[in-house]
Amino acid sequence: MFQGKRVIALIPARGGSKGLPRKNLLPLGGKPLIAWSIETAKKTPGIDRVLVSTDSDEIAAVAREWGAEVPFLRPAELATDTATGTDVVLHALNWLEAQGEPIDYLILLQPTSPLRTKDDIQKGFEVFKQGNFVQAVVSVTTPAHHPLWSNTLPDNGWMGEFIRPDVFDKNRQELPPYFELNGAIYITTPTYFRQKRSFIGDATYALVMDRQHSVDIDSKMDFMLAEQLMCSDSDS
Repeated sequence: MFQGKRVIALIPARGGSKGLPRKNLLPLGGKPLIAWSIETAKKTPGIDRVLVSTDSDEIAAVAREWGAEVPFLRPAELATDTATGTDVVLHALNWLEAQGEPIDYLILLQPTSPLRTKDDIQKGFEVFKQGNFVQAVVSVTTPAHHPLWSNTLPDNGWMGEFIRPDVFDKNRQELPPYFELNGAIYITTPTYFRQKRSFIGDATYALVMDRQHSVDIDSKMDFMLAEQLMCSDSDS
């Protein structure tokens, strides 16, 4: 699908993380967390460059050690808790265009998804083969708990209408399948992203990934789960 096309992988990794300090550099399976995404991108056929967007000199140094390019440091205003992912992507696209860099497809790989594989990325490429109407691909997975068993609660904690009557006595297998964004893979063209200011729009299609490859690290417990799954893979 991408033969003859210029494909850039972008890994966004800011230095600040309140929930898990220095998250992107914490050791996981003997490597800094960010190294897993860098290595996977570099192993994926069809990806021409692997760029890291960061505001941190420390992350930049580690990213370069593991083979990524860090040709710029992200401006401070794009490294705050209120900075959006859209602004980070647009900053990278603007920088590439200012350098005269040709780019046909952009792949965003969040460093917090270390178990995603090159095969997962290539399956994302395959989704584009459905036709010219596909302008973006976003990865999803099944949720750990079915959303129809979830609801908001009033201040007094009353649960009288917590579960819909048509769902109350059903097993999970009887419920319609639901999916959630897993944050692992986003693929699109620069033109589509600029038009939608998002990877998700009326020409976006899903890449369904298994739950094991969909671990998204945001807490110490997520780290422990990822380590356990890595150990299970190495033992099998």
